[in-house]
Amino acid sequence: MKNTTPSYRTVHACEIQIPGPCCLVIFGASGDLTKKKLMPSLYLLHKNGVLPDRFFILGAGREKMTSEQFRAAMLAPVQEAYHEEFDRQTWQAFSEKLSYSAIDYAHEASYAEGLRDKLRPLEQKHRTNGTRIFYLAVPPTVFEDIINNLGSTGLSGEEQGNSRIVIEKPFGRDLASSRRLNGILQKHFQERQVYRIDHYLAKETVQNILMFRFANSIFEPLWNRRYIDHVQITVAETLGVERRAGYYEKAGVLRDMFQNHLFQLLAVIAMEPPPAFDADLVRDEKAKVFRSVRPWPLERLDEFVAIGQYGAGTVDASPVPGYREEAGVSAGSATPTFAAMKIFIDNWRWNGVPFYLRSGKRLAGRKTEIAMHFKQVPHAMFPETVGASIDPNTLVLRIQPDEGVSLMYQTKTPGSKVCLTPVIMDYSYSRSVALSAYEWVLLDCMQGDQMLFTSQDWVERTWSLLTPVIEKLEQTVTAETIPLYAAGSDGPVEAASLLAKDGRQWRPV
Repeated sequence: MKNTTPSYRTVHACEIQIPGPCCLVIFGASGDLTKKKLMPSLYLLHKNGVLPDRFFILGAGREKMTSEQFRAAMLAPVQEAYHEEFDRQTWQAFSEKLSYSAIDYAHEASYAEGLRDKLRPLEQKHRTNGTRIFYLAVPPTVFEDIINNLGSTGLSGEEQGNSRIVIEKPFGRDLASSRRLNGILQKHFQERQVYRIDHYLAKETVQNILMFRFANSIFEPLWNRRYIDHVQITVAETLGVERRAGYYEKAGVLRDMFQNHLFQLLAVIAMEPPPAFDADLVRDEKAKVFRSVRPWPLERLDEFVAIGQYGAGTVDASPVPGYREEAGVSAGSATPTFAAMKIFIDNWRWNGVPFYLRSGKRLAGRKTEIAMHFKQVPHAMFPETVGASIDPNTLVLRIQPDEGVSLMYQTKTPGSKVCLTPVIMDYSYSRSVALSAYEWVLLDCMQGDQMLFTSQDWVERTWSLLTPVIEKLEQTVTAETIPLYAAGSDGPVEAASLLAKDGRQWRPV
């Protein structure tokens, strides 16, 4: 009788299940994503012993090269990622699992000759039982070609195994394009085969939010409109557009950060508890959040949305150029590099509680955090010497770079009769994180676990909310009217005004 008991490996005191036999086909195998993220993550998974023994990687790309040249091309980025922790012997064993095949994404015949015929002997050699994971580490412009050709050559089928497809963001650029892409996927893959990746969901601190909320009885009873005054979600970057101008000019901050990363953080914070910790149930609850989000009034959009574009300034004591001075950016660009939004969720739990979201490039600091601001105490019972108001409790969930959780509360200052001092109770993840975000998502798609991947329903609901806002801004905002903010600042003054008119202010970046 075949033993189906899962195998586990302990990594940094974390017990991790080892996936079953499978192969990983990476489209865009010579691209930056593969070199900087996927291959270093796969190497480390191998080093930690959590990849299956019966496993191989087939790189597929337009560039002509042999498998030996592919292995050599992957060596340098892995060495660079780990420096002194790089182990030559481990790499040698790992590199034996790497093969490469040149392919023309647009031509069906190339998939039969360069992919299907190449997979069969490798699957026999490594005994992977026909489980194939197709990872699209390519620009969105070739998604459709790859999906259609995988389907037409029978590679998407499950007659002799289990095929899955992993798609990087952005998943469409608006509601119409996301629906089109979902429609093409549905022709060739079942929804259970589709893994729409958002690596933010795999960050240790994002995963921990669910545990923090639903495994601790002291917080969940307070997680509602009766006790929460407002919520701030911030994703701030000090970097500029870097080498992504071609993509960013077409996307802007709302497509690049809000539809995926920030809305995912919003969903995790605002969702209702699912009946069980099951992928489908958790994803259903996240989608329900966006059924309750109040659409923004387009005729009064400036009351709920603020955008901006970074100009020249100073970051980390070094002068940096403005967005329009970056290579590949139009001199008359009106693309927003910063946005802030006020969101209301019209349901029983959150009615009347504003959620403030912001993200931008070239800001004063780099951080991703969620701050739950509790309401003021209902009655000021202390003498006037304490002050007119007492700072309310704040619970901060730090996603990066200093991963952790902190709670600010008031205590009496020793030696004084009545004097309050804010105290912060803090827990840091920095020394206890077992796997990186990309390592988690790679393992989960190998295991067939969709918990950390977005559903079709979620994608279309978020785009249905955001598309009218993006279209309105693109129709009305010009290079002359878009607010500018200095690089190294907290963003445009219009963002501060969103909170100021509500009697609140942003946490410092």
